[in-house]
Amino acid sequence: MTTSNDRPPEVRHRPVMLQRCLDVLGPALRGDEPVAVDCTLGLGGHSEALLAAFPDLRLVALDRDPEALRLAAERLAPFGERVTLVHAVYDELPAVLERLGLPRVAAVLFDLGVSSMQLDESERGFAYARDAPLDMRMDQTTGPSAADVLNTYPPGELVRVLRRYGEERNARRIVEAVVAERARRPLTSSARLVELIREALPQAAMRTGGNPAKRTFQALRIEVNGEIAVLERALPAAVAALAVGGRIAVLSYHSLEDRLVKRTLAEGAANTAPPGLPVVPEEYQPRLRLLTRGAELPDEAEVAANSRAAPARLRAAERVREAVV
Repeated sequence: MTTSNDRPPEVRHRPVMLQRCLDVLGPALRGDEPVAVDCTLGLGGHSEALLAAFPDLRLVALDRDPEALRLAAERLAPFGERVTLVHAVYDELPAVLERLGLPRVAAVLFDLGVSSMQLDESERGFAYARDAPLDMRMDQTTGPSAADVLNTYPPGELVRVLRRYGEERNARRIVEAVVAERARRPLTSSARLVELIREALPQAAMRTGGNPAKRTFQALRIEVNGEIAVLERALPAAVAALAVGGRIAVLSYHSLEDRLVKRTLAEGAANTAPPGLPVVPEEYQPRLRLLTRGAELPDEAEVAANSRAAPARLRAAERVREAVV
């Protein structure tokens, strides 16, 4: 029998809003030997399409997951030396570019959140629909797991995690159930966590918003992988790495990510001059030009073909001037 792990990457993963990403980044990639960075390589769908569409493109691709890098390397092998794969978290972008001798790049792409590969491999513990060890680390070689968080965090800290990263209104009820359970035995199973959540929530909360464990699993994943803190560092670094005329595109999948992306791009596109100046000096003028009106959504046809595209939000911008020191 063929498992999800045996299928080739192009079958296991459909890159979200692919043509729109190509359209948004394309004008920056038609120069002389442009360099693009895929900060979230995953199974390599967006990277493969970029390399195929722009024959002169050199691609640098980052991922914190060694297994994703291994699979994507096979997929991208036909492009040879045009591809540089790096085991790194995307907030390490400045160090990666410095090491490669690339002071500026033409394009940066982020496809945030958990990848199809990580969702499909039940042993990774990302999916609340399957029983698995409570791991949720994107890089399983380092850091605490979701089980570590659940079994060792003080109750107040657990409540904070669920409220901030899962926007879970019933965080206190869930944490009380977790604390009672871990006093009897450590929590290690995703199925047991789902069971505890179902038992803890009021009936009204069970009738809305899909699987009642969804928000808790999202919160744990974000906490385990430091996703929000990493993104807060990575977005300004990516903007700083763009050459004038370079473009950034970011796909986010929940409101916390999207708000961060919106804020960073809006700040870059804002006039920062004190009020009342008759002429705005260059150092106060916008560094970015927004390329999307608000957040763009996948169309109905894409969502029908790929349900994982449904929550996607795309924002993009172009670097229009260098920073003035």
